[in-house]
Amino acid sequence: MLVCPQCQFENPEDNRFCQQCGTSLAEKICPACGESAPVEAKQCPYCQADIAFTLRAVLLPRTPLTGAVPTATDSPPVSANAYLDSQQRYRLLDPLPATLPANGAEVLVMDCTPLQPSPLELLVQQLDKEATAADGDDGQEPVIPADVLAIAQTYLELEQQLYPSIPRLHDAWSQNGHMVLLLEDRSDLMPLTELWSDPHLPPFQILHLLHQMTELWVALEEQQCARSLLEVQNLRVDEDQLVYLQRLYSDGDTPPPLTGLGQVWRSLLQKQAARDELAPLLQLAADVEMAQVKTCDAVRSRLAVLAETLQPDNSTMPGREFSDLAPKPMAEAEIDEVNRKLMSAGADLSFANSPTQLDLTALADDDSESSGDTDDVPTIVLPMKLVSLEDAGRSDIGRQRDHNEDCFSIQTDIKKVEGINGRTLWVKGLYILCDGMGGHAGGEVASALAVETLQNFFQEHWQDQLPSEDTIRQGILAANQAIFDLNQQDDRAGSARMGTTLVMLLVQDTRAMVAHVGDSRLYRLSRRRGLEQITTDHEVGQREIQRGVEPAIAYARPDAYQLTQALGPRENAFVLPDVQFLELNEDALLLLCSDGLSDNNLLETHWRSHLEPLLSSQTNLETGVNQLIDLANQYNGHDNITAIAIRNKVRPNLEQSRYA
Repeated sequence: MLVCPQCQFENPEDNRFCQQCGTSLAEKICPACGESAPVEAKQCPYCQADIAFTLRAVLLPRTPLTGAVPTATDSPPVSANAYLDSQQRYRLLDPLPATLPANGAEVLVMDCTPLQPSPLELLVQQLDKEATAADGDDGQEPVIPADVLAIAQTYLELEQQLYPSIPRLHDAWSQNGHMVLLLEDRSDLMPLTELWSDPHLPPFQILHLLHQMTELWVALEEQQCARSLLEVQNLRVDEDQLVYLQRLYSDGDTPPPLTGLGQVWRSLLQKQAARDELAPLLQLAADVEMAQVKTCDAVRSRLAVLAETLQPDNSTMPGREFSDLAPKPMAEAEIDEVNRKLMSAGADLSFANSPTQLDLTALADDDSESSGDTDDVPTIVLPMKLVSLEDAGRSDIGRQRDHNEDCFSIQTDIKKVEGINGRTLWVKGLYILCDGMGGHAGGEVASALAVETLQNFFQEHWQDQLPSEDTIRQGILAANQAIFDLNQQDDRAGSARMGTTLVMLLVQDTRAMVAHVGDSRLYRLSRRRGLEQITTDHEVGQREIQRGVEPAIAYARPDAYQLTQALGPRENAFVLPDVQFLELNEDALLLLCSDGLSDNNLLETHWRSHLEPLLSSQTNLETGVNQLIDLANQYNGHDNITAIAIRNKVRPNLEQSRYA
């Protein structure tokens, strides 16, 4: 079969175009020049750009399932004609070593048939269907031997939990007595050591990197792969400065202690030892290395305190320069304040002789009398600032309607400040999406009137602070009253009464409020959390579920999808908007949409192909919204389709400024 790269539909191997969406299965578009090239091409025939689908092949000696560390062997697996595999699917782009080191070897390969699922992917599909992986009763070795499958399962489990920090596993097999793992190629990402060498890297960003590595250590230690963080050349960072691993390293029979992570931190921080403001971080690294901080919970607590102590003075004076906001060495009074905070967290403290040299010793471990319950250990929450906000919106009539009753609006006020600590955005953004309904062209009137009323309301009632929940409800009720009055004025009754759904997002810097009435939705997508539906539809089926009815029974009702709330048909006493607060504390994509896009679980089915790429700043947001509209027309063309996408990027905050 051929899996369409656009919609993931499985096509027969002789198809040249996807049966589902029409995407070419024989050609791909060169990102450099925009010309078409064969899907198996290594280079663009027009501009010679490298367009191969590359993978990182990790070659390992096979070992028993005891966790024993393998030893170096000769003759790594290789077949004729410069292919890594006997089926000649993966073409070698690097020469193979004559001897395979104990830690394995890594080479780049090109997948010559990238649209075909790999044997591992087919096996995973079988396991998902609760099928067995054995070959049958012929006595032959399974397609993927047990020891290779065990390593593959480790990758798949960690990938599900930690992607994108863990690379995706494309294929795995045994050949000539060796294991072969094909992983997502991350050689184009920046090495962590290169980022860490930047003399202007803010302390809060370093703190953020330490926090990421701590959380990765906890997860990797459970899977006996913690050594993956100790191989510094294995660590990369993406455009958003998230820590990535190129591969996993097995811990073997002797798992590395947490002190090894402290040693890595100290070696990295030594590159910037001359920076006084990094002294507390260097002290933490030394304490972890010397086992004075013995647990990850204790590391989290220290990071939480340091996140607060590294925060500069919040006061702002007219004409103050960004350079004035850089963290300074702590005075004696500040050290006393840190002491108080650490002791309140259960720390056993001692200080060096110099009153200006901070020496933070270990937080109490589980064996300490002062440790208390581990549930009380604070979790690090770094203050974040908004550094990028992009948006795009589009509405489409669909394939079956003769007019568009949807209406949307995007209003933003963005002030950008560039300084020594990087970029800071001060943002006010109002995003409104309405899906109208009603006879005699009433739907488009209701949706447009709701948008206009809300725009006018918040122009008057939204100044320097994000509006309160009560204020937002007042605005929504004002929109409802405007449509209701028009229904009364025109003597509309029954199905002729016009109305509209509403989903609305208000953004101010890293804080946001979302409100909705009806079944238009807000989704949030982040790398850590995946796709989340933030709003809950106001419809009969959901109402019954909230009353305790089983979902299958609730949606068996013939009126399950009938709206229980809308703006306009009824007076204000019957309109109860849902309003909730959101914190923009991680890079995310927010998507407002009408039911023409969300029906039939369309986004839940296709979010990896149509939403996940939009998290990257390299992806054009308007193009992504257009592709969402096209996708909805392929599957849900029965209704109007509207989408607003907002992509936010955040970074640790080094200055606490208020929106002016």
